Amino acid sequence: MAKPLPEHPAWLWRDPDPKASYDAIVVGGGGHGLATAYYLAKNHGITNVAVLEKGWLAGGNMARNTTIIRSNYLWDESAAIYEFALRQWEQLPAELDYDFLFSQRGVLNLAHTLQDVREATRRVNANRLNRVDAEWLEPDEVAKICPIVNVSPDVRYPVLGATFQPRAGIAKHDHVAWAFARACDAMGVDIIQNCEVTGFLKDGDRVTGVETTRGNISAGTVGLVAAGHSSVLAEKAGFRLPVQSHPLQALVSELYEPVHPTVVMSNHVHVYVSQAHKGELVMGAGVDAYNGYGQRGSFHVIEHQMAAALELFPIFGRAHLLRTWGGIVDVSPDASPIIGPTPVENLYINCGWGTGGFKATPGAGWAMAHTMATGAPHELNRPFGLERFVTGALIDEHGAAAVAH
Repeated sequence: MAKPLPEHPAWLWRDPDPKASYDAIVVGGGGHGLATAYYLAKNHGITNVAVLEKGWLAGGNMARNTTIIRSNYLWDESAAIYEFALRQWEQLPAELDYDFLFSQRGVLNLAHTLQDVREATRRVNANRLNRVDAEWLEPDEVAKICPIVNVSPDVRYPVLGATFQPRAGIAKHDHVAWAFARACDAMGVDIIQNCEVTGFLKDGDRVTGVETTRGNISAGTVGLVAAGHSSVLAEKAGFRLPVQSHPLQALVSELYEPVHPTVVMSNHVHVYVSQAHKGELVMGAGVDAYNGYGQRGSFHVIEHQMAAALELFPIFGRAHLLRTWGGIVDVSPDASPIIGPTPVENLYINCGWGTGGFKATPGAGWAMAHTMATGAPHELNRPFGLERFVTGALIDEHGAAAVAH
């Protein structure tokens, strides 16, 4: 079981010392930021680190994600970093000594058209070549894995089969953040909340620290790990990022007895459905088409995808909605992340994950920490640098790996 939270952890209220100088600053107190700080300390012995969060710990996209963890991506580069992350997920509860409810209940990606079937079977073969567990299931096999899915041929979106990754699953996102935060704190990392970065201290083209709402803080190196707002911070540093921010909607129901044994996703209607540990049904849609920073999306998007979800899961027709929300996701031109150096010396970036950020948390933190500590990309994130948008070596996962969550 997870350890009880202390009533008033001192580090939650710590004020930054204007005279302090850190070896590294991580901007963003979500999953990726905390994982970066953790691996800076654990893998590289860099403990003089400050994590700066403009709000509260894990109060951004980390509190608004899909909770889904999987690694069944098509392209070699994507499969490498997501599979590395999945292997980290499998041992992190013991390593961090924290039960964040990682449940490997498997993920089904449904196929509704002949093109879906072709794409899905291609991806299964690609996964197996990359030693990622993957299976192709016929409709009757889908029904055995998840009996509540409507596999009747007489529906608008008939289930022609599905891919299945048994090792995939879900985890409780806020628990993940607290697990990393506790481990960081134990190693001497400072975690400073309500501390928004408003600018950068520079010596020529080299970053030497950050300006914040609570004073200036010096640093040897700075990592930008702020989902949804990376382009805003990059502009403050003097360069532009090829990313756009979009709302991403989801909802949960009231609590119900366990009825949904796995995670089901559909590329054709871009919807996913799982059931949380407490009993809520968790449903979500694709990103809204328009750009924005609002944490609530357009009604027609969620309405269309929930209508499709109810056809796939008739049992949910009388479920009661509890709440809806929207996250803010950075989407790069090829829907793959950007992790690596920037045009500004000593400044590194981790952004552009679209809807794939949560599942990559430990892998992204590992790679980002290596890049900040050594000044050079790790093999995992070398293909995901900014230079690919100049060379054309894109990693287009936008429609390649079923629904993008």
